[in-house]
Amino acid sequence: MKPGSSSKLDNIVADARRAAEARERSYRDQALKIYPWICGRCAREFTRSNLRELTVHHRDHNHNNNPVDGSNWELLCLYCHDNEHQRHMEAAGNGSSPQSGEPGATHSPFAELKAMLTRKG
Repeated sequence: MKPGSSSKLDNIVADARRAAEARERSYRDQALKIYPWICGRCAREFTRSNLRELTVHHRDHNHNNNPVDGSNWELLCLYCHDNEHQRHMEAAGNGSSPQSGEPGATHSPFAELKAMLTRKG
Protein backbone atom coordinates (compact mmCIF):
# COMPACT_ATOMS: atom_id res chain seq x y z
CA MET A 1 0.00 0.00 0.00
CA LYS A 2 1.30 3.43 -0.89
CA PRO A 3 2.06 5.88 1.90
CA GLY A 4 -0.97 8.00 2.64
CA SER A 5 -3.39 5.70 0.80
CA SER A 6 -4.70 4.37 4.11
CA SER A 7 -5.61 7.86 5.27
CA LYS A 8 -7.16 8.60 1.87
CA LEU A 9 -9.35 5.51 2.20
CA ASP A 10 -10.22 6.47 5.78
CA ASN A 11 -11.31 9.91 4.54
CA ILE A 12 -13.46 8.40 1.80
CA VAL A 13 -15.15 6.04 4.27
CA ALA A 14 -15.66 8.85 6.78
CA ASP A 15 -17.18 11.10 4.10
CA ALA A 16 -19.52 8.31 2.97
CA ARG A 17 -20.63 7.71 6.55
CA ARG A 18 -21.28 11.40 7.14
CA ALA A 19 -23.30 11.64 3.94
CA ALA A 20 -25.37 8.57 4.86
CA GLU A 21 -26.00 9.92 8.37
CA ALA A 22 -27.03 13.31 6.99
CA ARG A 23 -29.37 11.68 4.46
CA GLU A 24 -30.87 9.50 7.20
CA ARG A 25 -31.37 12.47 9.53
CA SER A 26 -33.06 14.33 6.72
CA TYR A 27 -35.63 11.67 5.80
CA ARG A 28 -36.04 10.58 9.42
CA ASP A 29 -36.87 14.13 10.47
CA GLN A 30 -39.32 14.44 7.59
CA ALA A 31 -40.98 11.10 8.35
CA LEU A 32 -41.36 11.98 12.04
CA LYS A 33 -43.12 15.20 11.04
CA ILE A 34 -45.46 13.48 8.57
CA TYR A 35 -46.47 10.33 10.43
CA PRO A 36 -47.76 9.74 13.97
CA TRP A 37 -45.17 8.22 16.29
CA ILE A 38 -46.69 4.75 16.16
CA CYS A 39 -45.19 1.55 14.76
CA GLY A 40 -46.97 0.68 11.53
CA ARG A 41 -46.96 -3.04 12.41
CA CYS A 42 -47.41 -3.58 16.14
CA ALA A 43 -49.06 -0.18 16.85
CA ARG A 44 -46.69 0.58 19.74
CA GLU A 45 -46.79 4.28 20.58
CA PHE A 46 -43.65 6.35 21.07
CA THR A 47 -42.78 9.50 23.00
CA ARG A 48 -39.71 11.71 22.96
CA SER A 49 -38.10 9.51 25.62
CA ASN A 50 -38.12 6.36 23.45
CA LEU A 51 -38.32 7.86 19.96
CA ARG A 52 -34.85 6.53 19.12
CA GLU A 53 -36.48 3.04 18.97
CA LEU A 54 -38.76 4.12 16.12
CA THR A 55 -37.14 3.69 12.70
CA VAL A 56 -37.95 4.73 9.16
CA HIS A 57 -38.48 1.75 6.87
CA HIS A 58 -38.24 2.17 3.11
CA ARG A 59 -41.11 0.20 1.60
CA ASP A 60 -39.16 -0.55 -1.59
CA HIS A 61 -35.93 -1.20 0.41
CA ASN A 62 -34.15 1.57 -1.52
CA HIS A 63 -32.66 4.04 0.96
CA ASN A 64 -32.05 6.54 -1.81
CA ASN A 65 -35.74 6.69 -2.75
CA ASN A 66 -36.95 9.44 -0.43
CA PRO A 67 -39.91 11.30 -1.95
CA VAL A 68 -40.84 14.37 0.05
CA ASP A 69 -44.42 13.14 0.46
CA GLY A 70 -43.13 10.15 2.46
CA SER A 71 -44.84 7.61 0.22
CA ASN A 72 -41.87 5.22 0.40
CA TRP A 73 -41.58 5.35 4.19
CA GLU A 74 -43.28 3.81 7.15
CA LEU A 75 -42.37 4.10 10.79
CA LEU A 76 -41.54 0.79 12.45
CA CYS A 77 -40.19 -0.06 15.88
CA LEU A 78 -36.76 -1.71 15.95
CA TYR A 79 -38.23 -5.18 16.32
CA CYS A 80 -40.77 -4.89 13.51
CA HIS A 81 -38.14 -3.26 11.28
CA ASP A 82 -35.73 -6.15 11.83
CA ASN A 83 -38.55 -8.62 11.17
CA GLU A 84 -39.50 -6.85 7.94
CA HIS A 85 -35.93 -6.99 6.63
CA GLN A 86 -35.63 -10.66 7.58
CA ARG A 87 -38.84 -11.45 5.69
CA HIS A 88 -37.56 -9.49 2.68
CA MET A 89 -34.26 -11.41 2.69
CA GLU A 90 -36.08 -14.73 2.89
CA ALA A 91 -38.44 -13.80 0.07
CA ALA A 92 -35.45 -12.79 -2.05
CA GLY A 93 -33.94 -16.23 -1.58
CA ASN A 94 -31.27 -15.29 0.92
CA GLY A 95 -32.79 -17.67 3.43
CA SER A 96 -35.34 -20.42 3.26
CA SER A 97 -38.96 -19.53 3.32
CA PRO A 98 -42.21 -20.99 2.05
CA GLN A 99 -42.72 -17.77 0.06
CA SER A 100 -39.36 -18.07 -1.69
CA GLY A 101 -40.10 -21.54 -3.04
CA GLU A 102 -36.87 -22.86 -1.58
CA PRO A 103 -36.85 -25.86 0.72
CA GLY A 104 -36.81 -25.17 4.42
CA ALA A 105 -34.85 -27.23 6.89
CA THR A 106 -33.63 -30.52 5.48
CA HIS A 107 -33.21 -32.29 8.81
CA SER A 108 -36.25 -33.58 10.66
CA PRO A 109 -35.23 -34.49 14.22
CA PHE A 110 -38.49 -36.33 14.92
CA ALA A 111 -38.74 -38.25 11.62
CA GLU A 112 -37.86 -41.60 13.21
CA LEU A 113 -39.43 -40.94 16.59
CA LYS A 114 -42.34 -43.36 16.18
CA ALA A 115 -40.02 -46.16 15.10
CA MET A 116 -37.66 -45.45 17.99
CA LEU A 117 -40.52 -45.51 20.50
CA THR A 118 -41.96 -48.78 19.18
CA ARG A 119 -38.54 -50.48 19.21
CA LYS A 120 -37.95 -49.55 22.84
CA GLY A 121 -41.47 -50.43 23.96
